Amino acid sequence: MESTPHILVVDDDREIRDLLGRFLAKHEYRVTTAADGREMARELKNWAIDLIVLDVMMPGDDGLTLCRNLRAESDIPVIMLTAMGEEMDRIIGLEMGADDYLAKPFNPRELLARIKAVLRRADSQPGRRAARDMEEGEGETIVTFAGWRLNLDRRELFSPDGSRVELSGGEYELLAAFVSRPQRVLSREQLLDIARGRDSQPFDRAIDVQVSRLRRKIEVDAAKPEFIKTVRGGGYMFTPAVERQ
Repeated sequence: MESTPHILVVDDDREIRDLLGRFLAKHEYRVTTAADGREMARELKNWAIDLIVLDVMMPGDDGLTLCRNLRAESDIPVIMLTAMGEEMDRIIGLEMGADDYLAKPFNPRELLARIKAVLRRADSQPGRRAARDMEEGEGETIVTFAGWRLNLDRRELFSPDGSRVELSGGEYELLAAFVSRPQRVLSREQLLDIARGRDSQPFDRAIDVQVSRLRRKIEVDAAKPEFIKTVRGGGYMFTPAVERQ
């Protein structure tokens, strides 16, 4: 099942954030909001975002600066919100890498139509989703941790002694989610979101079952895990250092 797109709305106007949050949620999008660049950076670390609605005029780093910085490391689609008549902002925004723009004030339904169009274009680009969390390079993408090797292209895991360890689809997606965000506390909802396992409810305890199965395959002692730590009241943390080859 294809996951519901997750939209990040970045605007210093709380009324606009709340309005768009309610409107997009009503149309079955998952929505996270941020008031400035600092909050935007935090939410991008916490969630697998599919599209950003980004206001140009904000205190601190403006939307054009944030878009430029984002494009240096990510291809997440961006729709810029510009002040009416500020044509130069729109031109610069497109030059900075924005996918579309909309002038304020706007009809939320027009924004919805543009979001759908931009997501369709983005999904037609081969490998965009796979490259979001791990930049795709030449050849195969391999990450290592504590002597283990995970081939993200072939979906293969090898133990420190070189033995191949069979993973189910769910176990692989969970491990890929962990290695994309090591040494960070991830809630069950975030793990489901990052791993694209949205065929269950956010608080489905099935994620705990998958963690237990994965521990049995990669931990020396699954009863005393060293790699996947349980964080009381928080979720889980993948503790090893992860390197990309």
